[in-house]
Amino acid sequence: MDDRTGILIVEDDRNIVDLLRSNLLARGHRVMVSRDGADVITQLGESAPDLVLLDLMLPKLDGFELCRSIRERSDVGIVVLSARRGETDKVRALNLGADDYLTKPFGIDELLARIHATLRRSRPAPRGSSAMSVIEVGDVRIDFDAQSVSKAGEHVHLTPTEYALLHELATNQGRLLSHAELLRRVWGSGYETQTEYTRVYIARLRAKLETAGGPDLIVTEPRAGYRFAAVRQ
Repeated sequence: MDDRTGILIVEDDRNIVDLLRSNLLARGHRVMVSRDGADVITQLGESAPDLVLLDLMLPKLDGFELCRSIRERSDVGIVVLSARRGETDKVRALNLGADDYLTKPFGIDELLARIHATLRRSRPAPRGSSAMSVIEVGDVRIDFDAQSVSKAGEHVHLTPTEYALLHELATNQGRLLSHAELLRRVWGSGYETQTEYTRVYIARLRAKLETAGGPDLIVTEPRAGYRFAAVRQ
């Protein structure tokens, strides 16, 4: 079994594919390529990549819809590589499950840093690394040892990035965490101004964990950041 980190490149530009493949292979990664995206879902099952580098402007498929399809089937890390520079496109991709968004042209060092950060989030943290093993707020239960979340007794599926964000909020329950601090803790150094990341992923957590009309699990402090509701005794 090949235990090297597997990266699937979904890109139709041959020059970009060659650049990415040569740099990733040189660093010991296992590399797969899909030039039109048509075989991506099959490759997810057969090749089991750890991360997908996804171009949004593909010749046969809508890259946004492909992002949605990947996320519906897998927790694989998704880093979008796109010439679309607008915030609307970035927010749309994040809403569809992308973990990161990098605009073209980009430097290979920056891309490698983004890949490393996404892979770090997708790998389980060492067990017992949290001061508390379980937090319960209302009908939401977070088991840090098992790295699982439930609501009203039902398991809630979170992506690695969603869980990483929830972990930072919950283990600092009651404390205000600024956008910059959350971005640095979850995405890494250099993301401190990317407030759309926290905005989108906080909304994703609320949709999965909060109940309409019920109390807020995650409290917004306008222009400041977020805090996790205090643990109820």
